[in-house]
Amino acid sequence: MAIFNRKHIAKILQGTKSQTRRTHKHTWQIGKVYGIYERWYSKPQAHIKIIRKFKQKLGDISLEDVKKEGYNSLEEFRRIWEEIHGEGSWDPNKTVIAYEFKLVSCKPATPGRKSHPLGFRTGSAKRSTKRK
Repeated sequence: MAIFNRKHIAKILQGTKSQTRRTHKHTWQIGKVYGIYERWYSKPQAHIKIIRKFKQKLGDISLEDVKKEGYNSLEEFRRIWEEIHGEGSWDPNKTVIAYEFKLVSCKPATPGRKSHPLGFRTGSAKRSTKRK
């Protein structure tokens, strides 16, 4: 199971995000396929396969890595890092685990939802309040 926020799931589905950095102790394994989820106990939005894993200090992230994270600049990536992990969490000496992955499957679009040009789910559906 891989939890990503909604914006990052969209970037993965659009093909603009193929790396993530994690601070948790539980590590993912190279070659294994993981469902990506917006929150615990939800259905997977897609599946990714881990193709590379390495340790890296936050301060050693290259512009190429930042682009694989789905961002255009280190400043933008750093700002988002602090939004996710808390103000002041950016520490150039902090070692994180970087994962590179590829998208291997997506949930098909559901009728009534906004759809991605390739058929990926993108928005949330409005649910009917009528009982059947």
